[in-house]
Amino acid sequence: MISWLGAEPVFPADERALREPNGLLAAGGALSPQWLLAAYHRGIFPWFSEGEPILWWTPDPRLVLVPGEFHISHSLRKTLRRRRFEVRADTDFAAVLRGCAAPRPPVPGTWITPAMQAAYLRMHELGHAHSVECWREGRLVGGLYGMAIGRVFFGESMFACETDASKVALAHLARLLANRGYGMIDCQMTTAHLLSMGAREISRARFTAALRQWATEGPPPQRWAADTMDDLEWD
Repeated sequence: MISWLGAEPVFPADERALREPNGLLAAGGALSPQWLLAAYHRGIFPWFSEGEPILWWTPDPRLVLVPGEFHISHSLRKTLRRRRFEVRADTDFAAVLRGCAAPRPPVPGTWITPAMQAAYLRMHELGHAHSVECWREGRLVGGLYGMAIGRVFFGESMFACETDASKVALAHLARLLANRGYGMIDCQMTTAHLLSMGAREISRARFTAALRQWATEGPPPQRWAADTMDDLEWD
């Protein structure tokens, strides 16, 4: 049985999370900045469908990517060197949200509900949430978004309308975070796609211990400059 949360952003111990479905910890609460910041500092994130209560998760194991360990394949390196896409940061966060929320057949619907979009847009306005965007010929063709807390980036979702657009966005994010001394990118759930790019599973206990080190230090919340990615080299 999971806990039903009260009026304050206080979560039960991680050990209370279910094994099946993996990591389901609690229900209820709110998507306000206060709740989201309290959750992410504990390694907890919201994930639910339209019509459901807010559900909070902390899976075990956890998939993480150390920024300096991002694996760039030969074909992706060629794409990066050619600079096929113009890569920007935080220029159209709302459009990235919409791109990530668009249904992806054969899976109907989306977990990035209007309430979730509004919540993360607010976090972006406060300088906590960021987007990395791939543009070509003036059109947004891929990107990703997530939360930066301390020196941890919590990846939420990515999308691509053109081949390699989301991979290019992730490569730029990883290089930027490595240059800035970030400790890890939280990928939340394990996928073969992310494993192929250098992500690895660690226990929830190791993950939360790393959070205590990395999420409590770092730059203050602020928007990233649009040309943040311009100086990254891919030789």
